[in-house]
Amino acid sequence: MAEDKESAENILVIHKKITAAFEPFDYESKNKVDVREIGTIIYSLGCFPTQADIREFIAEVEEDSSGTVHLDKFLPAMTEVLLENKFPPIPRSKLSQAFKVLDQEQKGYLQPEELTKYMMEEGEPFTQEEMDEMLTAHTHRKENVIYYRKLIDKLTIDSDK
Repeated sequence: MAEDKESAENILVIHKKITAAFEPFDYESKNKVDVREIGTIIYSLGCFPTQADIREFIAEVEEDSSGTVHLDKFLPAMTEVLLENKFPPIPRSKLSQAFKVLDQEQKGYLQPEELTKYMMEEGEPFTQEEMDEMLTAHTHRKENVIYYRKLIDKLTIDSDK
C-alpha cells in the first residue's frame, strides 16, 4: 500500500515535469503544441531519442495528422518513456571516443567547418538550422573552434567521467 502511494506520487511528479516542459510551447494555451516542438520537449526532459524515434513517437501522439499534439495524448506516452527510460543519453565515454576519431591530430577541438561536414553528411544528418544553432552555442568566440570536451560536458548528464 505504501509502495502504491509512492508510485502514485512519483507519477504525479513526472506529470508535473512533463507539463512544465510542454507548456512553454503551448503558445495559444489550448494544451496543444506543434509537432515540430516535440523533439525539443523530449530533449528538455533529459531524453535522447534519434530522429526516427521522434517520428515514431509523433505518429503515436499526433492528432489525426493535424500537425498538433494534445497534452492529453502526450502526457501518458511521455510518462511511459520516462518510466521505462526509453531514450537514455549516450555515455560520456562514447561521445569522447567519437570526437577523438574526428580529431585525428588530437588537438582537443574541431573547426566549425569540420563539425558541420560530419554532422550534416554522416549518420543522422542535422539540418542547416540545427547546425547554425549548435555552432552559435558552442563555438569559442575568439578562437572560432569547438572545444569538444566542453561540448561533451554540456551534452552529458551521466557520471561516466
